[in-house]
Amino acid sequence: MEIFDYDNILLLPRKCRVESRSECDASVELGGRKFRLPVVPANMKTVVDESISLWLAQNGYFYVMHRFDLDNAAFVRHMHAQGTYASISMGVKAPDRATVDTLAAEGLVPEYITIDIAHGHADSVRNMIGYIKGKLPSSFVIAGNVATPEAVIDLENWGADATKVGVGPGKVCITKLKTGFGTGGWQLSALKWCARVATKPIIADGGIRSHGDIAKSIRFGASMVMIGSLFAGHEESPGKTVEVDGALFKEYYGSASDFNKGEYKHVEGKRILEPIKGKLANTLIEMEQDVQSSISYSGGTKLADLKKVNYVVLGGENAGEHLFM
Repeated sequence: MEIFDYDNILLLPRKCRVESRSECDASVELGGRKFRLPVVPANMKTVVDESISLWLAQNGYFYVMHRFDLDNAAFVRHMHAQGTYASISMGVKAPDRATVDTLAAEGLVPEYITIDIAHGHADSVRNMIGYIKGKLPSSFVIAGNVATPEAVIDLENWGADATKVGVGPGKVCITKLKTGFGTGGWQLSALKWCARVATKPIIADGGIRSHGDIAKSIRFGASMVMIGSLFAGHEESPGKTVEVDGALFKEYYGSASDFNKGEYKHVEGKRILEPIKGKLANTLIEMEQDVQSSISYSGGTKLADLKKVNYVVLGGENAGEHLFM
Protein backbone atom coordinates (compact mmCIF):
# COMPACT_ATOMS: atom_id res chain seq x y z
CA MET A 1 0.00 0.00 0.00
CA GLU A 2 1.05 3.59 -0.50
CA ILE A 3 2.16 5.50 2.59
CA PHE A 4 1.54 9.24 2.60
CA ASP A 5 0.26 12.05 4.77
CA TYR A 6 -1.49 15.36 4.16
CA ASP A 7 1.71 17.16 3.09
CA ASN A 8 2.41 14.53 0.40
CA ILE A 9 -0.92 14.88 -1.43
CA LEU A 10 -2.42 17.46 -3.78
CA LEU A 11 -5.88 17.09 -5.27
CA LEU A 12 -6.32 17.75 -9.00
CA PRO A 13 -8.87 20.35 -10.15
CA ARG A 14 -11.76 19.54 -12.47
CA LYS A 15 -13.76 21.99 -14.59
CA CYS A 16 -15.60 24.44 -12.34
CA ARG A 17 -19.39 24.27 -12.61
CA VAL A 18 -20.41 27.19 -10.38
CA GLU A 19 -20.52 30.96 -10.93
CA SER A 20 -19.50 31.63 -7.33
CA ARG A 21 -17.85 29.49 -4.69
CA SER A 22 -20.60 30.52 -2.29
CA GLU A 23 -22.98 28.31 -4.32
CA CYS A 24 -21.14 25.22 -3.04
CA ASP A 25 -22.72 23.34 -0.13
CA ALA A 26 -20.21 22.42 2.58
CA SER A 27 -22.79 20.77 4.85
CA VAL A 28 -22.82 17.15 5.98
CA GLU A 29 -25.31 14.78 7.59
CA LEU A 30 -24.39 12.71 10.63
CA GLY A 31 -26.77 10.74 12.80
CA GLY A 32 -29.86 12.21 11.20
CA ARG A 33 -28.80 15.84 11.62
CA LYS A 34 -27.36 18.25 9.11
CA PHE A 35 -24.34 20.35 10.06
CA ARG A 36 -22.84 23.36 8.28
CA LEU A 37 -19.37 21.87 8.09
CA PRO A 38 -17.77 18.40 8.14
CA VAL A 39 -15.57 19.43 11.06
CA VAL A 40 -15.81 18.99 14.82
CA PRO A 41 -13.51 20.49 17.46
CA ALA A 42 -11.57 17.82 19.33
CA ASN A 43 -13.19 16.68 22.57
CA MET A 44 -10.33 18.00 24.71
CA LYS A 45 -10.36 20.21 27.80
CA THR A 46 -8.35 22.99 26.12
CA VAL A 47 -10.52 22.99 22.98
CA VAL A 48 -14.19 22.77 24.06
CA ASP A 49 -16.22 23.55 27.14
CA GLU A 50 -19.93 23.78 27.91
CA SER A 51 -20.41 27.30 26.54
CA ILE A 52 -18.56 26.55 23.28
CA SER A 53 -20.55 23.32 22.87
CA LEU A 54 -23.82 25.18 23.29
CA TRP A 55 -22.79 27.90 20.83
CA LEU A 56 -21.74 25.31 18.23
CA ALA A 57 -25.02 23.40 18.60
CA GLN A 58 -27.12 26.55 18.34
CA ASN A 59 -25.26 27.71 15.23
CA GLY A 60 -25.50 24.54 13.17
CA TYR A 61 -22.17 22.88 13.95
CA PHE A 62 -21.34 19.45 15.35
CA TYR A 63 -19.55 19.22 18.68
CA VAL A 64 -18.41 16.48 21.04
CA MET A 65 -18.06 17.56 24.68
CA HIS A 66 -15.00 16.18 26.48
CA ARG A 67 -15.38 13.65 29.32
CA PHE A 68 -13.04 15.08 31.95
CA ASP A 69 -14.29 16.41 35.31
CA LEU A 70 -17.80 16.64 33.89
CA ASP A 71 -21.26 15.59 35.07
CA ASN A 72 -22.58 14.11 31.82
CA ALA A 73 -26.16 13.83 33.08
CA ALA A 74 -26.22 17.51 34.06
CA PHE A 75 -24.70 18.44 30.71
CA VAL A 76 -27.34 16.48 28.74
CA ARG A 77 -30.09 18.00 30.86
CA HIS A 78 -28.73 21.50 30.22
CA MET A 79 -28.39 21.04 26.44
CA HIS A 80 -31.91 19.65 26.15
CA ALA A 81 -33.26 22.51 28.29
CA GLN A 82 -31.68 24.90 25.76
CA GLY A 83 -33.59 23.13 22.98
CA THR A 84 -30.58 21.56 21.29
CA TYR A 85 -28.92 18.17 20.91
CA ALA A 86 -26.51 16.62 23.42
CA SER A 87 -23.21 15.07 22.32
CA ILE A 88 -21.07 13.60 25.11
CA SER A 89 -17.91 11.53 25.56
CA MET A 90 -17.37 8.47 27.74
CA GLY A 91 -14.66 6.03 28.65
CA VAL A 92 -15.13 2.30 29.22
CA LYS A 93 -14.86 1.90 33.00
CA ALA A 94 -17.37 1.29 35.80
CA PRO A 95 -18.11 5.02 36.39
CA ASP A 96 -18.94 5.36 32.67
CA ARG A 97 -21.40 2.46 32.86
CA ALA A 98 -22.89 4.09 35.97
CA THR A 99 -23.38 7.28 33.94
CA VAL A 100 -25.26 5.28 31.29
CA ASP A 101 -27.45 3.86 34.07
CA THR A 102 -28.16 7.35 35.39
CA LEU A 103 -29.02 8.71 31.94
CA ALA A 104 -31.37 5.79 31.25
CA ALA A 105 -33.04 6.01 34.67
CA GLU A 106 -33.70 9.73 34.28
CA GLY A 107 -34.89 9.41 30.68
CA LEU A 108 -32.00 11.57 29.48
CA VAL A 109 -31.03 10.32 26.03
CA PRO A 110 -27.99 12.04 24.48
CA GLU A 111 -28.30 12.16 20.71
CA TYR A 112 -24.57 11.36 20.33
CA ILE A 113 -22.20 9.38 22.56
CA THR A 114 -18.50 9.13 21.71
CA ILE A 115 -16.57 6.29 23.32
CA ASP A 116 -13.21 7.97 23.54
CA ILE A 117 -10.11 5.94 24.44
CA ALA A 118 -6.59 5.92 23.03
CA HIS A 119 -6.73 2.31 21.74
CA GLY A 120 -10.32 1.75 20.63
CA HIS A 121 -9.87 -1.72 19.09
CA ALA A 122 -10.51 -3.41 22.41
CA ASP A 123 -12.90 -5.80 24.13
CA SER A 124 -13.66 -3.01 26.60
CA VAL A 125 -15.03 -0.90 23.74
CA ARG A 126 -17.08 -3.82 22.41
CA ASN A 127 -18.60 -4.25 25.87
CA MET A 128 -19.27 -0.51 26.26
CA ILE A 129 -20.98 -0.25 22.86
CA GLY A 130 -23.22 -3.16 23.87
CA TYR A 131 -23.94 -1.57 27.25
CA ILE A 132 -24.93 1.78 25.71
CA LYS A 133 -27.03 0.16 22.98
CA GLY A 134 -28.82 -1.93 25.59
CA LYS A 135 -29.74 1.05 27.78
CA LEU A 136 -29.86 3.96 25.29
CA PRO A 137 -30.65 2.32 21.94
CA SER A 138 -31.48 5.54 20.11
CA SER A 139 -28.14 7.25 20.85
CA PHE A 140 -25.75 7.53 17.89
CA VAL A 141 -22.54 5.87 19.08
CA ILE A 142 -19.14 6.99 17.77
CA ALA A 143 -16.31 4.68 18.85
CA GLY A 144 -12.54 4.91 18.67
CA ASN A 145 -9.80 5.62 18.21
CA VAL A 146 -8.58 3.01 15.74
CA ALA A 147 -5.96 2.70 13.00
CA THR A 148 -6.69 -0.40 10.88
CA PRO A 149 -9.40 -1.81 8.61
CA GLU A 150 -9.74 -4.80 10.95
CA ALA A 151 -10.61 -2.42 13.78
CA VAL A 152 -13.18 -0.52 11.70
CA ILE A 153 -14.87 -3.79 10.71
CA ASP A 154 -14.97 -4.97 14.33
CA LEU A 155 -16.34 -1.69 15.73
CA GLU A 156 -19.06 -1.58 13.08
CA ASN A 157 -19.97 -5.21 13.81
CA TRP A 158 -20.04 -4.48 17.53
CA GLY A 159 -22.70 -1.82 16.90
CA ALA A 160 -20.84 1.47 16.52
CA ASP A 161 -22.68 3.95 14.28
CA ALA A 162 -19.42 5.68 13.30
CA THR A 163 -15.72 5.08 13.93
CA LYS A 164 -12.98 7.53 14.78
CA VAL A 165 -9.71 6.87 12.90
CA GLY A 166 -6.37 8.21 14.07
CA VAL A 167 -3.88 7.01 16.70
CA GLY A 168 -1.27 9.57 17.59
CA PRO A 169 -1.19 12.01 14.63
CA GLY A 170 -2.28 15.03 16.69
CA LYS A 171 -0.02 18.01 17.31
CA VAL A 172 0.12 17.36 21.07
CA CYS A 173 0.23 13.57 20.80
CA ILE A 174 3.48 11.68 21.42
CA THR A 175 2.11 8.14 21.11
CA LYS A 176 4.54 7.17 18.35
CA LEU A 177 7.50 8.39 20.43
CA LYS A 178 6.33 6.71 23.63
CA THR A 179 5.04 3.43 22.19
CA GLY A 180 6.26 2.98 18.61
CA PHE A 181 2.65 2.61 17.40
CA GLY A 182 0.16 4.77 15.54
CA THR A 183 -0.76 6.71 12.42
CA GLY A 184 1.46 9.74 13.05
CA GLY A 185 3.14 10.61 9.74
CA TRP A 186 0.78 8.53 7.57
CA GLN A 187 -2.67 9.46 8.92
CA LEU A 188 -4.12 10.25 5.49
CA SER A 189 -3.22 6.89 3.97
CA ALA A 190 -4.43 5.15 7.15
CA LEU A 191 -7.75 6.92 6.61
CA LYS A 192 -7.85 5.74 2.98
CA TRP A 193 -7.04 2.19 4.07
CA CYS A 194 -9.77 2.16 6.73
CA ALA A 195 -12.40 3.86 4.54
CA ARG A 196 -12.14 1.08 1.94
CA VAL A 197 -13.86 -1.35 4.34
CA ALA A 198 -16.17 1.05 6.19
CA THR A 199 -19.93 0.86 5.67
CA LYS A 200 -20.69 3.59 8.23
CA PRO A 201 -19.28 7.11 8.69
CA ILE A 202 -15.63 7.62 9.59
CA ILE A 203 -14.39 10.59 11.59
CA ALA A 204 -10.77 11.37 10.75
CA ASP A 205 -9.08 12.47 13.97
CA GLY A 206 -5.73 14.22 14.06
CA GLY A 207 -3.01 15.51 11.78
CA ILE A 208 -4.99 18.46 10.35
CA ARG A 209 -2.65 21.42 9.99
CA SER A 210 -4.47 23.55 7.38
CA HIS A 211 -7.98 24.00 5.99
CA GLY A 212 -7.06 22.21 2.77
CA ASP A 213 -6.51 19.05 4.82
CA ILE A 214 -10.29 18.94 5.41
CA ALA A 215 -10.91 18.46 1.67
CA LYS A 216 -8.17 15.82 1.52
CA SER A 217 -9.80 13.96 4.42
CA ILE A 218 -13.17 13.93 2.66
CA ARG A 219 -11.49 12.77 -0.57
CA PHE A 220 -10.00 9.77 1.20
CA GLY A 221 -13.17 8.68 2.93
CA ALA A 222 -13.95 10.76 6.00
CA SER A 223 -17.50 11.94 6.67
CA MET A 224 -16.36 14.27 9.46
CA VAL A 225 -12.96 15.62 10.52
CA MET A 226 -11.98 16.12 14.16
CA ILE A 227 -9.55 19.02 14.64
CA GLY A 228 -7.62 20.05 17.74
CA SER A 229 -4.83 22.57 17.23
CA LEU A 230 -6.66 24.71 14.64
CA PHE A 231 -9.53 25.14 17.12
CA ALA A 232 -7.35 25.61 20.20
CA GLY A 233 -6.03 29.07 20.94
CA HIS A 234 -9.17 31.14 20.30
CA GLU A 235 -10.34 33.91 22.59
CA GLU A 236 -13.13 31.63 23.88
CA SER A 237 -10.92 28.54 24.20
CA PRO A 238 -10.87 27.11 27.73
CA GLY A 239 -7.06 26.75 27.79
CA LYS A 240 -5.21 29.03 30.19
CA THR A 241 -3.96 32.30 28.67
CA VAL A 242 -0.18 32.70 28.88
CA GLU A 243 1.91 35.78 28.01
CA VAL A 244 5.37 35.21 26.50
CA ASP A 245 7.49 38.24 25.55
CA GLY A 246 4.39 40.40 25.24
CA ALA A 247 2.50 37.96 22.99
CA LEU A 248 -0.59 36.07 24.17
CA PHE A 249 -0.96 32.31 23.86
CA LYS A 250 -3.45 29.66 25.00
CA GLU A 251 -2.47 26.39 26.61
CA TYR A 252 -3.19 23.30 24.51
CA TYR A 253 -2.48 19.82 25.81
CA GLY A 254 -3.31 16.25 24.92
CA SER A 255 -5.94 14.24 26.75
CA ALA A 256 -3.25 11.64 27.57
CA SER A 257 -0.86 14.27 28.94
CA ASP A 258 0.08 14.64 32.60
CA PHE A 259 -1.51 18.11 32.47
CA ASN A 260 -4.89 16.47 31.78
CA LYS A 261 -4.41 13.34 33.91
CA GLY A 262 -3.06 15.19 36.94
CA GLU A 263 -0.30 12.59 37.29
CA TYR A 264 2.64 11.30 35.26
CA LYS A 265 1.34 7.83 34.38
CA HIS A 266 0.91 6.28 30.91
CA VAL A 267 1.56 9.69 29.37
CA GLU A 268 1.11 9.93 25.58
CA GLY A 269 0.47 13.68 25.25
CA LYS A 270 2.26 16.97 25.75
CA ARG A 271 1.51 20.66 26.33
CA ILE A 272 2.16 23.45 23.82
CA LEU A 273 1.19 27.09 23.51
CA GLU A 274 -1.02 28.17 20.61
CA PRO A 275 -0.99 31.84 19.53
CA ILE A 276 -4.40 33.40 20.17
CA LYS A 277 -6.26 33.44 16.86
CA GLY A 278 -9.24 35.69 17.59
CA LYS A 279 -12.84 34.51 17.66
CA LEU A 280 -13.91 30.95 16.95
CA ALA A 281 -16.86 32.12 14.83
CA ASN A 282 -14.49 33.87 12.41
CA THR A 283 -12.36 30.74 12.00
CA LEU A 284 -15.47 28.66 11.28
CA ILE A 285 -16.63 31.14 8.62
CA GLU A 286 -13.20 31.09 6.97
CA MET A 287 -13.15 27.28 7.18
CA GLU A 288 -16.56 27.06 5.50
CA GLN A 289 -15.46 29.41 2.72
CA ASP A 290 -12.29 27.36 2.18
CA VAL A 291 -14.26 24.09 1.98
CA GLN A 292 -16.62 25.78 -0.51
CA SER A 293 -13.56 26.75 -2.57
CA SER A 294 -12.32 23.14 -2.40
CA ILE A 295 -15.68 21.93 -3.71
CA SER A 296 -15.52 24.43 -6.58
CA TYR A 297 -12.04 23.14 -7.53
CA SER A 298 -13.46 19.59 -7.56
CA GLY A 299 -15.88 20.58 -10.31
CA GLY A 300 -18.75 19.92 -7.92
CA THR A 301 -21.44 21.67 -5.94
CA LYS A 302 -21.57 19.58 -2.76
CA LEU A 303 -19.18 17.99 -0.27
CA ALA A 304 -19.45 14.46 -1.70
CA ASP A 305 -18.07 15.72 -5.02
CA LEU A 306 -14.65 15.95 -3.37
CA LYS A 307 -14.54 12.14 -3.34
CA LYS A 308 -14.45 12.04 -7.16
CA VAL A 309 -11.23 13.94 -7.83
CA ASN A 310 -7.85 12.51 -8.78
CA TYR A 311 -4.70 13.30 -6.83
CA VAL A 312 -0.93 13.28 -7.03
CA VAL A 313 1.59 12.02 -4.49
CA LEU A 314 4.53 14.38 -4.05
CA GLY A 315 8.01 12.93 -3.59
CA GLY A 316 9.07 9.47 -2.50
CA GLU A 317 9.35 6.21 -4.41
CA ASN A 318 5.63 5.94 -5.11
CA ALA A 319 5.17 9.51 -6.33
CA GLY A 320 2.87 10.02 -9.30
CA GLU A 321 -0.69 10.49 -10.41
CA HIS A 322 -3.40 8.20 -9.07
CA LEU A 323 -6.58 7.82 -11.07
CA PHE A 324 -8.64 6.34 -8.26
CA MET A 325 -12.23 7.25 -9.11
